Amino acid sequence: MDMKEIFENGCFTPAWAESEDEINHPALAQKKDLNVLLDELAEIKNNIENLQAKSWYLERLRQYHEHGLSRT
Repeated sequence: MDMKEIFENGCFTPAWAESEDEINHPALAQKKDLNVLLDELAEIKNNIENLQAKSWYLERLRQYHEHGLSRT
């Protein structure tokens, strides 16, 4: 039975959502240099800090709006 027949019969295999390429060529592990990993970690940390700053700013705007301090 091919995948189309299995799908049409309503019997799904664990790999029903995977493409044939993914089944035949599993992902290869990537080996990265320590400096590359540290740079990626620093970038993630900066992104988190930026998101925290934006969240703080939006929370302040929400509070101003709730208390009627905005001019809209």
